[in-house]
Amino acid sequence: MTFEAEQLGRASEELAATLKGLRKAAGLSGERLARRMNVSQSKVSRIENARVRPSIVDVERYLRGVGAPPEAVERVMSLARIANTEWRNLRNLRRTGLGSRQAELKALEASSGHMRYFLLSLITGLLATPEYVRASLAHSPADTSKAVAGKLERQQILYDTSKRFTFILTEQAVRFPLIGAHAMAVQVDRLISLTHLPNVRLGVIPVGMRTPGLPLNTFTIYDGRMVTAELTTGSMAFRDAQDIRAYIDEFAGYEERALFGEAAREMLRVWAAAFRDDIQSTT
Repeated sequence: MTFEAEQLGRASEELAATLKGLRKAAGLSGERLARRMNVSQSKVSRIENARVRPSIVDVERYLRGVGAPPEAVERVMSLARIANTEWRNLRNLRRTGLGSRQAELKALEASSGHMRYFLLSLITGLLATPEYVRASLAHSPADTSKAVAGKLERQQILYDTSKRFTFILTEQAVRFPLIGAHAMAVQVDRLISLTHLPNVRLGVIPVGMRTPGLPLNTFTIYDGRMVTAELTTGSMAFRDAQDIRAYIDEFAGYEERALFGEAAREMLRVWAAAFRDDIQSTT
C-alpha cells in the first residue's frame, strides 16, 4: 500500500464518515451495532465522530457488525491502516515549538511500561549529556532552550524502576563526533554508567558485526502499541499491529547480535579511550 503524506491527516475523518455511512446503509442504530460489537454505544459514537482512532481490530469488528460487502471491507481496511499511521513533519514541529514535542514524549514514556530503542546514527536524548543534547539541537533555527530542558528532564524516567528500557546502539551512533573528543569521552562514560541501572539494558553493535537485516533508521517501540520511526524530514508513528510486529521482530534480530553487560561496557571503554587518545594526539 502506498500513500501520500497529506493523506495521513485526512484518513481518520474519512474513515469515521465511511463507517457511519455503512451503519446507516445497513439500517442499524448505534446502540444495536454496539451490542453486535460488544462495546459501548459511546465508543461507536466516538469512532463515527473521529474522536478516537479505532484500532484495526475495532474496524474489523465494526465491519462484521454492519455486514459490510467484501469490496467495502477492502477499501475501509486500507483507510484504517492509513489512519493508524501518523506523519510528523519536522518543519511543523519547529514552527510549533520543539519544547512541546518533549512534553508529548514525556507523556508517552509515562504511559509505557517497556520501551525499546534502536539507535542507528546518534545517541538519544534519554542517554545524552547536556553538552550532547545542546549540540544535537544546534542546527535548528528555532529557540531550543525549552527543548534542551525538556530532554534533560525526561531523563529522570530512567530511574523509575517500574519502567523497563532496552537500548541498542550501533558503533556509528556511539562514536559519531557530534561534540569535541573530550566531551564525547564523557558521553561514552555516561553510557557505561547507565548499563548498571537495574531496569536499563543497553547493548552495542560494533561495525563489522553482521545483523539479520539492513538497518535503515532509528526507531522506538512503546510496549506493543506504537512505534515511532525517525526520518530526515520528520517522524512516523505506526499503530497497526502488523507494522508494530515487523519492528518488534527487527529489534529482536538486532538484540540477538548486540553486546550487553560487561561485553558492552568493555567495548564502550575502548571507544571512550579512542576519544581520549585523540585529545592527546592533538596536544
